[in-house]
Amino acid sequence: MGRILLVEDDDAVRLGVEQALELADLPATCFAAAEPALDALKQGGADLLVTDVRLPGMDGLALLKSALQVDAGLPVILMTGHGDIAMAVGAMRDGAYDFIEKPFASDRLVATVVRALEKRLLSAEVGALRQELARQDGLDAALLGRSAPMLAVKKLIRQVADTGADILILGETGSGKEMVARALHQFSSRASKPFVAINCGAIPDSMVESELFGHEAGAFTGAAKTRIGKLEFADGGTVFLDEIESMPLAAQVKLLRVLQDRKVERLGSNRSIALDIRFVAATKEDLGALSRQGRFREDLYFRLNVVPLTLPPLRDRREDVGMLLDHFLLAAGDRLGRAPVVVPAADRQALLAHRWPGNVRELRNVADRMALGLPALLGGVPGEVGLAAQVEAFERQLISAALADHKGDVAAAAETLAVPRKTLYDKLKRFGVEIDDFR
Repeated sequence: MGRILLVEDDDAVRLGVEQALELADLPATCFAAAEPALDALKQGGADLLVTDVRLPGMDGLALLKSALQVDAGLPVILMTGHGDIAMAVGAMRDGAYDFIEKPFASDRLVATVVRALEKRLLSAEVGALRQELARQDGLDAALLGRSAPMLAVKKLIRQVADTGADILILGETGSGKEMVARALHQFSSRASKPFVAINCGAIPDSMVESELFGHEAGAFTGAAKTRIGKLEFADGGTVFLDEIESMPLAAQVKLLRVLQDRKVERLGSNRSIALDIRFVAATKEDLGALSRQGRFREDLYFRLNVVPLTLPPLRDRREDVGMLLDHFLLAAGDRLGRAPVVVPAADRQALLAHRWPGNVRELRNVADRMALGLPALLGGVPGEVGLAAQVEAFERQLISAALADHKGDVAAAAETLAVPRKTLYDKLKRFGVEIDDFR
């Protein structure tokens, strides 16, 4: 499980501790004094230091301080006599992981050592994860995911982000439509200008026109002073119209005119104000079907649907669940002041099998609960994804990661995965994975 350094000057105690660890499959490198143990730490490193407090020459407390200077994350367990307990408690404030009072039972020693090694392993895994996430840059950092559907989304974003084209984002609730809208803004020449998000379903019908277009003083009862609307405020930037399907029909008429003319008139004014705005709308509904039912203006639908961007639900990109979960767990730990959590493989498989009716938003909530030590509380109908689907999702994850690492080079990816190129091509065809998405 890791390299253990044991320091104990009493030959009998040292032998007993060494044997107890050996029986638990935890071999240790043993020393009778602190100085050679410190040299070994400097030269070869270690995952755990177990040391007596009272030693000839450099004592255990001095060794603790020196060891932490070499490796600040090294767990150190102190073995103490009865009279050293107060001293050991103080040492824990100085960075010791734990202390064990002599005489101690071997099972207690082993349990403490295992916990310390697990902490060390957890710290290493979290550190590696932070480095992996830090290596993500640009759009890959803004929108995590290596699955083929997400690579296709990011490819389209790169194509249209710095154009003036209006975008219609289609996706289920919780799939990350606002994140995509922000990415379209962030990676455009409008990034330094306002990004204004408007939830069309959260504004009372009576206030929609005033909120969007603004009003002049005296335009209606209670309008004591002039107020610029959200569209005017966003001049030069991007307007995100979330839940556009819930906008009242009367406001849709005025919005259509703004989309066509890029001008706005405040309520109570006859003066048109020219605007430089990029519109990004989002919906979870089929606007074409709504327009045929008379519940959404057909002309507005066609005007918004210049560039449709379909965001896949999380169940269609299960290979991204692991990366997203790790990201959300780190963020939750930082935000909630909790130690990072590493999810066991069995629990990860359960998450992979889940249908995620709440999409990425549900996964983020699950990560928050896990960070707090609470049950995941997965919603929806469990057990709907069989073994074959889970295996396929895992294969897609490995293949996507290999192709992404090698920029779409199939030969290099096949070598990494240790499969013949023909086998990899067959799997790409079966999974519907496009190589160009990784280049």
